[in-house]
Amino acid sequence: MYGGTPLADQLAEETRRRIALEEAVLPLPVQTRVFTISNQKGGVGKTTSAVNLAAALARTGARVLVIDLDPQGNASTALGVDHRSEQQSVYEVLVSDLPLSAVVRQSTEHEQLDCVPATIHLAGAEIELVSMVAREQRLRRALDAHLAAMSDPYHYVFIDCPPSLGLLTINAFVAAREVLIPIQCEYYALEGLSQLLSNIELIEKHLNPTLRLSTILLTMYDSRTNLAQQVAQEVRDHFPGQTLQTIIPRSVRVSEAPSYGQSVITYDYGSSGSLSYREAAAEIARRGAPEIEESN
Repeated sequence: MYGGTPLADQLAEETRRRIALEEAVLPLPVQTRVFTISNQKGGVGKTTSAVNLAAALARTGARVLVIDLDPQGNASTALGVDHRSEQQSVYEVLVSDLPLSAVVRQSTEHEQLDCVPATIHLAGAEIELVSMVAREQRLRRALDAHLAAMSDPYHYVFIDCPPSLGLLTINAFVAAREVLIPIQCEYYALEGLSQLLSNIELIEKHLNPTLRLSTILLTMYDSRTNLAQQVAQEVRDHFPGQTLQTIIPRSVRVSEAPSYGQSVITYDYGSSGSLSYREAAAEIARRGAPEIEESN
């Protein structure tokens, strides 16, 4: 495209993308957009995507909340929020009706970014929730009450799910309005997706009529392999309206960042992984805002 060496062309292209991002003014939604980030397949970049999209949007001026609903607490770690077992967390919200405001913590990432941490106690919540009244609605009610009580509600809420389809994930689906599915650009990527989509349909039909699959994000893309290109094309063919143009590449920086309690955007702002997540966040902001404005 640029007529130089491949490396020079790549650097020129990344510079162009950075300038475009720096000059962009992203629209803010007029009402809170609540995303559940889900895929029952593990290791596809759910937590990484939740954390980095949230951090990217916070840097553009949006107020963002991440709810960590995975007992491993990886999103809490990446956002620099204490989630040791003695801390109050989303577990107490689900099981003991503690208000969400009591467990919201500001992330060390950005002043506009908050996190509801998860502790290891959440691992037992699935069993404890079984006997509770309106067990699927508990997170929805807590989140709705919290947003209603805020003078300046969040623009975005991201709920990070465990890699399963149990009661925690169902609570996340009922609380959300939109589903974001990260899909790894590797073999077996689409396996299990039909099961996830049928579960989303069931929840939409019986528990949450406002739920829809709005966004698919292709992750861990290795441009050197034909397989990655084939998987990306197959996903685009199946879900042309939902799949973001932005693809998240395989990146050492993205993998390293959580061990420092940071998103890749803070850890290495200039890296290709950071650039891609910032572009994906911009695309989500642009895609959702006009639609939400029209619906009001």
